[in-house]
Amino acid sequence: MTQPILLRVSNFKAYVWDVDDINILRSHHHICGILAGTLPHLSSQNIFLGLPLQLMPEEVVLLVENGIAMLVDDLSAHRAPSESALKLWNEARLNDVRQQIALTEEKESIEASNPDRAMSENAKRKRKEREERRAHAKANATPSVPAENNPFPHPTSENPSQAVVGEGPNSAIVMPSGSYTVNIPASSSKLEWYAPHSNASLTVAREAGIWVYPSTLQERARCGVFRDLWEKGYYMGGGIKFGGEYLVYPGDPLRYHSHFVASVIEAPDAALRPMEIVAHGRLGTGTKKAHLLCEWNDETRVVSYLSVEWAGFG
Repeated sequence: MTQPILLRVSNFKAYVWDVDDINILRSHHHICGILAGTLPHLSSQNIFLGLPLQLMPEEVVLLVENGIAMLVDDLSAHRAPSESALKLWNEARLNDVRQQIALTEEKESIEASNPDRAMSENAKRKRKEREERRAHAKANATPSVPAENNPFPHPTSENPSQAVVGEGPNSAIVMPSGSYTVNIPASSSKLEWYAPHSNASLTVAREAGIWVYPSTLQERARCGVFRDLWEKGYYMGGGIKFGGEYLVYPGDPLRYHSHFVASVIEAPDAALRPMEIVAHGRLGTGTKKAHLLCEWNDETRVVSYLSVEWAGFG
């Protein structure tokens, strides 16, 4: 039996931080979510996003009720680490830095041993800039304030190619000099001081104060409609840009266009103005979709559907 996926809750919003879990949700359970994180190496960060994956409340309710996922209070799951755990974490970080620097030096030595290798003017310029930055960093490595005049002296390293960071003798860390990337793991699952407490049901999560959805008739209607469409095999995404609650796809949104824009009607006796029907029909036709009116009955827990399309006359 597969382990339930952990949905980490912060400020009543659920996130997925593990890439493998995101793959399982999308390929096995038709749950897409929205990537909400940044990708540091991309300039257009408002277009191309990364981890974590933020889920709609309806997706969270469906996953928890079906036993596919469990809710975790992410704030309380992070505890104060012990000194030994921090020491191991720092050692792993230093090993990663040393490996990066060693690979960089190996690459540079290979390039230096092949002087006849053609290099573009841009590559030569970048190499010269790197060398100048390293020389400047080494020149600034020695402190300009004498030790006797410095009220907060830091420990120094005997090796000038290393830098010392920290706030005292017990916390000093000797960091190798050179260019390297600071790798920050997306998920906290591998941290020794991360101890999540899973809430296996919505009732338990509500009692713990980390989840309250659904709490109104409209929210129950949205969850009921979402579940019914999901059980029919559809994929759902946010439909606010098209005047509805959901975009309804016949398959993975990466491969298919949506066929419907779904609007949720919370009860059979809920008011629906004729102007709204006309607007939905015109907007759906303008975006090459049919508008789906989804009526929820909270007593029978049944969904009724009515599709609206703009038709020509004569």
